[in-house]
Amino acid sequence: MHPVITSREAILEASRRLIREQGWQALSIRSVAAACGVSVGSIYNYFDNKSELIAATVQSVWFEIFHLPCPPSGNMPDFVHCIAQLYDRVERGARTYPGFFALHAVSFCAKDTDKGRQLMHKVWHHIQDNLHTVLLHDTAVRPDAFDAQFTSELFVQLIFSLILSAVMQQNYDCTAVLEVVHRTLYRP
Repeated sequence: MHPVITSREAILEASRRLIREQGWQALSIRSVAAACGVSVGSIYNYFDNKSELIAATVQSVWFEIFHLPCPPSGNMPDFVHCIAQLYDRVERGARTYPGFFALHAVSFCAKDTDKGRQLMHKVWHHIQDNLHTVLLHDTAVRPDAFDAQFTSELFVQLIFSLILSAVMQQNYDCTAVLEVVHRTLYRP
C-alpha cells in the first residue's frame, strides 16, 4: 500500500462505513487505513491514536443522525416538524448503526471517558442550538408561550431530554412529545 494523503472527513466516512457494515469491533487504525486505501501513517496524520479516532467517529455519527436538513426553499421548518424529523432520524440512525446509542460510551478507554463525554456534550449543545434556532423562527408559536421562568432555552432542553430518553428506551414514537409541543407552543 502506498501512502496517499486523504482527508479527515474521508477517514471519518470510512470509519462510519466500517461500523455500519461490520460493527464497532471492526474499527481500528489499520482497518480504516485499508478502507481509505492509505498507509497507517496517513491515519496518524489526523489522529494520534485509536481513542481519538473512535471519539471523532462517535461525534461524526451523532452529527449524521441529528443533522437537520433545511428545506430546498431555505425556509425554516416549524418546530413540530423539526421534532418529528429528529425522531425519524434517530430511528433510522439506530437501524443504520445498531447498538450505537447503547455501546459507544463503552468504546472509550477509562482515561478517555471524559474526552468522549465532552465531545458528546459538544454535539448535544450543537443540536440544541439548532432546535432553538428553529423554535425562534417558528412564526406560529404564540407570543406568550415563554416567560422569564419558562424560557425557550429551557423548553428546548426539555424536548431534547425527551428525545434522549426515547433514544435510550428505543421508543421512537413521538406522538406524546408532539402533543406536548402543540399544547405548549400553539393556540388551540
